[in-house]
Amino acid sequence: MKEELHAMRLSAKERIDAADSPRALEDARVTFLGKKGELAVFTRRLGALPEGERPAAGALIHAARAALEAAFAEKSAALTARAEQEKLLAERLDVTLPGKNPRFGRRHPMSIVLDEVKEVFLGMGYSVAEGPEVETTYYCFDALNHDEHHPARDERDTFYFDCRTILRTQTSSVQIRTMERQKPPIRVISPGKTYRKDETDATHSPLFHQIEGLVVDEGITMGHLKGTLEELMRRIFGPRARLRFRPHHFPYTEPSAEVDLLCFACGGKGCRMCGNEGYIELLGAGMVHPRVLRVCGIDPQRYSGFAFGVGLERLTMMRFEIPDMRLLFENDMRFLLQFDMGGSRP
Repeated sequence: MKEELHAMRLSAKERIDAADSPRALEDARVTFLGKKGELAVFTRRLGALPEGERPAAGALIHAARAALEAAFAEKSAALTARAEQEKLLAERLDVTLPGKNPRFGRRHPMSIVLDEVKEVFLGMGYSVAEGPEVETTYYCFDALNHDEHHPARDERDTFYFDCRTILRTQTSSVQIRTMERQKPPIRVISPGKTYRKDETDATHSPLFHQIEGLVVDEGITMGHLKGTLEELMRRIFGPRARLRFRPHHFPYTEPSAEVDLLCFACGGKGCRMCGNEGYIELLGAGMVHPRVLRVCGIDPQRYSGFAFGVGLERLTMMRFEIPDMRLLFENDMRFLLQFDMGGSRP
């Protein structure tokens, strides 16, 4: 048995030396040290030996097992060390290479302009009001003095869920909700998404953003409205900004006005950008209609107010001279990266 054990150990050593992976080493270990391995065969043969030879044979088997276990453990440690070294080499970084500057996020041009508008009005003592985008016809039309035959109610212009529930067509609905829960004095702006059935082109989209303003207090006049809008436009477009007020009609304001901005390209002389008008249409405004105040529980004999609404897309396009509204929604990085963190465009 001594010679056989020696031959088995030599064979095991060859397998151990030849193993080049943990899997190959484990296969060799099972072959020689497993429950049905070659060393187990020698252990089972002990019972067939004469009683006087068993102790010596058992000592030889024990010594062989200890030697093989030590050899397998040493080889396993060597394979593990080699794998770790290979991993380190594979993941090695060349610290002499130049670093990569991270790309920081930037505000969308509409976010830039919206923040500027908020800053202006918060500085005037206004607060920001919000309301639901899924609205009722009462808040979008009835309370805003739209008669039942007004074109805005038509299904060709408005997104209806049912006969009383719509996607809001204007953030004026937030004004009604504000006046219902808050009594004068009121000074709020209500920016948010609005929806109309417009075909998408360079100046229209079925989804767009509005910023509406509302002031209700004693003694409010058109002069307050004019001064507020002029201050806003000077802050957004600079000291050269000039406004023109034209008579108009809105159901929820009386008197009402369309407000135009002096064309920066021609200075009011007329050019292709302004359609030879000298001014560019900007927003709608007016004094809150007494019926609207009365519906909200506010006494029009004591209080008056003004309201205005401007499209955020229109403001942004004019602020940065963007010719096509669709550029604001396409998320083209080549376009968006033109705007720096401070809001200017190189």
